Amino acid sequence: MLPRYLSWLVEDGFFGDITTEALIEPGTIVEAHVISEDEAVAACMDEAVEIAAYSGVEPEPQVKDGESVEPGKTVMILRGEASRVLFVERVLLNMLIYCYSVATTTKLMIRRASSEKPGIRVAATRKTPPGLLYLAKKAVAAGGGDTHRLSLSHMILIKDNHLKIIGDVGRAVSIAREKASFATKIEVEVESPQQALQAARAGADIIMLDNMSPDRVREAVMLLETEGLRKHVILEASGGISLDNAAQYAATGVDIISSSMLTMNPLKRRLKLEVVKIIEKNNEKNYPLRR
Repeated sequence: MLPRYLSWLVEDGFFGDITTEALIEPGTIVEAHVISEDEAVAACMDEAVEIAAYSGVEPEPQVKDGESVEPGKTVMILRGEASRVLFVERVLLNMLIYCYSVATTTKLMIRRASSEKPGIRVAATRKTPPGLLYLAKKAVAAGGGDTHRLSLSHMILIKDNHLKIIGDVGRAVSIAREKASFATKIEVEVESPQQALQAARAGADIIMLDNMSPDRVREAVMLLETEGLRKHVILEASGGISLDNAAQYAATGVDIISSSMLTMNPLKRRLKLEVVKIIEKNNEKNYPLRR
C-alpha cells in the first residue's frame, strides 16, 4: 500500500507546502485531532494509520473499522512536527471522508433493505474511483456489506458485451462452464425474465437481474419458481438501486442487491483536522494556543 500513499502525497505536495514553510518554525511539535462532524461508520483506520506514520506523524486511532461514530467524536490523534501534520492533513482527510461515506451508506442501505427481507445481502460493484478499489471494498465490508468480486479474476461474470459477441445466454454459460475450474462460480447478467430462465437452464450459479424494475425482478423470481429452478441459483438485482428503492428491490425475493451508489455516490460524511495543542515551540513545552 505504501507506493499508493506515496503517490497521493507527491501529487498534493510535490513542491512542498510553501504556506507552512513560510509561517511555521521548524521544531514546532503539535497534537491534532481528526474529528467526525457527522454520525458515521468508521472505515479504513489501519490505512489511515499507515499514511500518517509514513508521513512522519505519530498516529493514535480512537475507533475501529465498523464502529459507529457520533458527531464530534475524535477518531484519530496525531502528534509530531507541525509541518508534517499539515502536510498530510488533506490527503488523510480525503481518504477518510471517502471511506467513512462508503461505510455509512452501506450500513444505511442494509438497514433499509433488511426492513423488507431480513438477512438479504447488500453488495458493492467494481464501479469505484480509479485507484480506490481496495479501499472502496474494505469500506463496504466495514459497513457490513458484501464486497462482491474483488477483481476481474475473482469470478466469471458474463455481461451484455460478452453476450453481444457470443450471441446467446445459454451458449455463453455453457462455454464458461466447460472452461472454468470447478472452484469458479459463473454469474450472468440478464435483462429480462426469459433471459434469466435461459441462464438458469444452462447452469449459471448466479443470475444478475440488471436494470429491471422491481415488478420485472419479481416476475423473473416467480418464473424461476414456476420452472422449479429458483432454489438452484442465487439471484442478484442490480442497476439503479438506491437508498430510496432498496426496500422495494429487497421485497422482490432476490438474495442480493448490488449498487454502485455505495462506492460512486455515497452520502458524504464530514471530517476535519484541528490542531489542539502545541507540545513544543522554541524549546518551550506545552505552549498554549491562543483562542
